[in-house]
Amino acid sequence: MKPLYALLLFIVISMPIQSQNLTGQQLLEKAINYHDPSGNWSTFNGHLKVTMTTPNQSARVSAININLPAEFFSVTAVRNNTSQTYTVDKTDCALFYNETQLDEAAAKEKKMTCERANMYKNYYTYLYGLPMKLEDKGTNIDSKVERKTFKGKEYLVLKATYDAAIGSDVWYFYFNPETYAMEVYQFYKTDENGKVKPDSGEYILLTEEDIVNGIKMPKVRAWYYNKDDKYLGTDTLGK
Repeated sequence: MKPLYALLLFIVISMPIQSQNLTGQQLLEKAINYHDPSGNWSTFNGHLKVTMTTPNQSARVSAININLPAEFFSVTAVRNNTSQTYTVDKTDCALFYNETQLDEAAAKEKKMTCERANMYKNYYTYLYGLPMKLEDKGTNIDSKVERKTFKGKEYLVLKATYDAAIGSDVWYFYFNPETYAMEVYQFYKTDENGKVKPDSGEYILLTEEDIVNGIKMPKVRAWYYNKDDKYLGTDTLGK
C-alpha cells in the first residue's frame, strides 16, 4: 500500500505545479480544446441572438449571422421598434434602416456607415470566436502564464498583445485551472509609450454556456469598468 500512497501523493502534489508550468501557447491550446474540441470555428456558419441590457435603457436585441467560409456577416439590431441592419459581404457593404436599404445620403443622415459595419463584424467575430481568435495572425501570446485570484476565484491568466496594425490594447484571459474554460477577460488601454493605463479599460465576467455549432460559447457577458467596478451592461446569448 505504501508505494500506491506515494504515487497518489505525487500526483496530487504535481497537479498544480504542472498547471503553473504551462506555457501561454499550451494554455491556449487547452482552452481551445475545451471550447471548440472539434475545431469548428474556422468553418463557422451560424446565427446568434444577443440581447444587450444596460442601465436606464431599453433592451437591444441583435440577430447576427456569421459565415466565415463565405466571408459574410450581418447584424440586425432592434430597439424601441426601430431596426438597423449592417451587412458585409467580402468587401461589399449594405445598410438598412427599418428594412429599407439606404443610399449614401440616407445612411449619412442616419449616421450609419460601412466603417461601423466592419467594426461590428470584427467585434462580434472576435468576442464569440474566443479563445480561438487568439490564434489569429498579429496576436502575440505571452509565454508566461500567471496564477491570479480575481473576485475571490483562482485562475490561470493568459496575456495577449497585438501588432500595431491591429490594436494597442493589452488583454488578459482568465481560465478555470481545472477545466480550462474561459471565465473572465479584461483589457487595458496603453499610452504613447506602450505602457498600460491602470485606470483604463474594462473586465467582462462570463457565466453559463450555450453550445453553438459544437462550440461552447459564454451565454452571459457582464461588463464593468476596471477603475471603479462600475457596471456597464450585459450581453445574453440566445437562440
